[in-house]
Amino acid sequence: MSASSDSPLVPEWLVVPDDANALAAQVWPRSAHRAASGELVLGGVAASDLHAQFGTPLYVLDEDEVRARARGARAAFDDAASRHGTTAHVYYAGKAFLSADVVRWVTGEGLAVDVATGGELAVALAGGADPARIGFHGNNKSVVEIARAIEVGVGSIILDSDIEIERVAAEAARRGIRQPVRLRVNSGVHAETHDFLATAHEDQKFGIALARAEEVVARIRELPSLDFGGLHCHIGSQIFGVDGFRESAARLLDVHERLLAGGPVPVLNLGGGFGIAYTSVDTPTPIEELAEGIVDAVATECARRGIPVPALAFEPGRAIVGTAGVTLYEVGTTKPVQATDALTRLYVSVDGGMSDNARPALYGAQYSARLASRSSDAAPALARVVGRHCESGDIVVDAEYLPGDVAPGDLLAVPATGAYCFSLASNYNYAPRPPVVAVSGGEARVIVRGETIDDLLARDLGVHRPTPEASA
Repeated sequence: MSASSDSPLVPEWLVVPDDANALAAQVWPRSAHRAASGELVLGGVAASDLHAQFGTPLYVLDEDEVRARARGARAAFDDAASRHGTTAHVYYAGKAFLSADVVRWVTGEGLAVDVATGGELAVALAGGADPARIGFHGNNKSVVEIARAIEVGVGSIILDSDIEIERVAAEAARRGIRQPVRLRVNSGVHAETHDFLATAHEDQKFGIALARAEEVVARIRELPSLDFGGLHCHIGSQIFGVDGFRESAARLLDVHERLLAGGPVPVLNLGGGFGIAYTSVDTPTPIEELAEGIVDAVATECARRGIPVPALAFEPGRAIVGTAGVTLYEVGTTKPVQATDALTRLYVSVDGGMSDNARPALYGAQYSARLASRSSDAAPALARVVGRHCESGDIVVDAEYLPGDVAPGDLLAVPATGAYCFSLASNYNYAPRPPVVAVSGGEARVIVRGETIDDLLARDLGVHRPTPEASA
């Protein structure tokens, strides 16, 4: 196999590894290691044992990793807030990955839960989350969802539009409840990956322009069934560093200060979007550094304005569950393709694809991969890991160096798949969605059952409806 390092078909960051079996620590759960045999072990369970018991594709979630990251996030923000005489509320952003067990893990480590639909609310409640410690997001909550949230006592509904203010107020009044709410605003700072653009971004579906916040809050305050709890802002996803949060906080606090003249503004919610490593060259900001930098910036801005530091809220999701997840696949076919005169790429087809990980197709997201059932001394080969779906864009890992002898029957592991893979999974090409297995202390258990073909057929009423001839 040959690959030119200056080829435009090879990402600049991707270099030929000294060891194509090595596990980059920042990408994998802390429990991940290779046994003496060379096999990948996750949470004390060997990849081959997971495959034998549960099959592939398989989402594997390291429970201890999720718990440790939840505990670490809470401690980091608690410590940073206490140094400035305030408190911090950390919500787990359920859209990243939600199941009843994960709800139990994160709430057991002291986190609140953030949901965005009635379905997510149902899972959070089924997992035992305290309704008073649930935040309900969404740009188009139905009246039914709003009513359910109010009835169960959701601690905060995040208002996203003028229409929603009236809907929530009406449903709360109908039940004789004063519903706590926060207002989502656009700060004009948009941070996506490594780009920070301090320009207006009102042309999106979420929130209300910051310039309108005071008039909108005035309307919230005049409605007796609503209890205004503060502003909320989310500036993007997969963010490294604190610059975007610092700028956004400064802009929000300008409005926060003016709102104090009309009544209390107890909480400032700065959202989430903290990034993780997907490849060996990614260097995400440690949660302790993020917490200290963001809270220090808020405290500085408050001191400059002569106002108290409010209680703060944050919503990490990917940063809690992303690195805890690894997806296992079985290799079906391999095929060398002459991409250019100077470049041969090995296509490695696996038994999953865009139905279990839509992110590469949706966003061009980059991932890593390693042989899981063994290690190999073969020279590294430039590879592209692809799925089995009828789409040329069905790519799992766009570019990676794998041992050149990767072959049918090998197990392949893709790390950092804990966030948004299960959440975005589909039945494209009538592929059943994989199970989710939790590993901890050398034991594995299913926490979300995988689908079968029979499950998919059961939804198709034409399969079971008698034909006219049969009923005649």
